Amino acid sequence: MIRYAFYEFEFGILKIGYTDTAITFLKRTDRIDSCNELSALSDMAFKQVSEYLKGMRQAFDFPYELCGTEFQKKVWNALCQIPYGEKRTYKQIAEAVGNPKGSRAVGMANNKNPITIAVPCHRVIGTDGRLVGYAGGLEMKKFLLELEQSRKLV
Repeated sequence: MIRYAFYEFEFGILKIGYTDTAITFLKRTDRIDSCNELSALSDMAFKQVSEYLKGMRQAFDFPYELCGTEFQKKVWNALCQIPYGEKRTYKQIAEAVGNPKGSRAVGMANNKNPITIAVPCHRVIGTDGRLVGYAGGLEMKKFLLELEQSRKLV
């Protein structure tokens, strides 16, 4: 059974869905839309996101489970291969998952990413370098990319 916890953070409210063993959902939301059930697991995920947003963390080690189609999972796994502080284009991700003409499909998979920030869909940009499409909003995407650039280890 999935339960939800809500935390205030820099961009509004962070909604964290979880089971007894893993985080299943982590996204910015505008409102609390279900019972707020905090847990040790949701607290761990929120603590790690908070550390990341303060530039104190570059990777996440809370347990999470990605639920989606096989293609979506391929895309999300490819996102996890993008190093902290780096970017890839939708086209590069499409090529990495074996679908070189699938830039649009990659964009749709990014849009369905259930574990934002930790599964870094914010690191994917348009071929022309523009920031396009982000479920948390382009202001948040820009912040995350700038944060990573400023904290990137040389």
